[in-house]
Amino acid sequence: MNRIDFVIIAFLVCMATGCGKTTHNVITVNGVVAAEAIGTTLPHEHILVDFIGADSIRPGRYTTDSVVAKALPYLIELKSKDCQTFIDCTPNYIGRDVNLLQRLSLESGVNIVTNTGYYGAAGQKYLPHHAFTESAEQLADRWIQEFENGIDETAIKPGFIKLGADAGPLTGEQKKIMKAGAITHLKTGLTIAVHSGDGNAAREELKIFLENGVAPDAFIWVHAQNEKDFTVFHEIASQGAWVEFDGLNADNTEEYVNMLTYMKKHSLLQRTLVSHDAGWYHVGEKNGGDFRAFTSLFTNLIPRLKEEGFSEEDIDQLIGKNPGEAFAVRIRRKV
Repeated sequence: MNRIDFVIIAFLVCMATGCGKTTHNVITVNGVVAAEAIGTTLPHEHILVDFIGADSIRPGRYTTDSVVAKALPYLIELKSKDCQTFIDCTPNYIGRDVNLLQRLSLESGVNIVTNTGYYGAAGQKYLPHHAFTESAEQLADRWIQEFENGIDETAIKPGFIKLGADAGPLTGEQKKIMKAGAITHLKTGLTIAVHSGDGNAAREELKIFLENGVAPDAFIWVHAQNEKDFTVFHEIASQGAWVEFDGLNADNTEEYVNMLTYMKKHSLLQRTLVSHDAGWYHVGEKNGGDFRAFTSLFTNLIPRLKEEGFSEEDIDQLIGKNPGEAFAVRIRRKV
């Protein structure tokens, strides 16, 4: 074989195998999945929550078997809707249980993604004591260690950063955990999803990330539906951040149709995420309390969107392409 033949064959092999192409991954509780392969995804849901408070939460307040018995049928139902991936947004000190999530993922066949970070909303009830005394750099180091070494002495790693703040203006502690999130992102490439009390909080959070060198597309504005001024959606999304409408249920379908129609009209569907914020096995309530299903998007919202002229490509953008892009692990620096 001469040199020219060798180069031609090497080129053809490279084209066939995709060498030289950058592939980003999403980190699930069972390992990495290529971002373009995660399929239909719910970007904001919960299996279990424990609202007793950071100073009182402890192991043994529930049994894994009882949660599995309650939650597994809902995940199997979700899988029957051809949903492949489930982003679990329960943070540390509110009931994050990565072993539980891994078991449910294996038994249901649904990819599940967990998180690192702290939740500073709800009057900071769910911040551990050290969050008030440590620096942003020290907090970030804790979260980076989970990314590098695994969570709670397991090999399970976080797939994103979950933070929380109340309505603006942010408190000093909330600002600090945003800075810690920025530091963590620039070290790990994990996307930062922030429970935000209103549009003013989202503005302030984005400003902190930008000031610390993080690009807007590393930020997900969680609970954007609580902001009733649609122009704020445009303001945040047009900068490149993600706007997430994540309280969908059968009773508010028309509200979501209106918000998504606004985003489509302004060519912002490519910056939009949608989910239920459902599930919620409540530790401390009998049999976990009421557990809300994860299927209203498929049974109620998508049919209505199609009636309003949303194409199959629009739907795929919202629930397929966008989540893969949003949760792909890669460092995004402000340019």
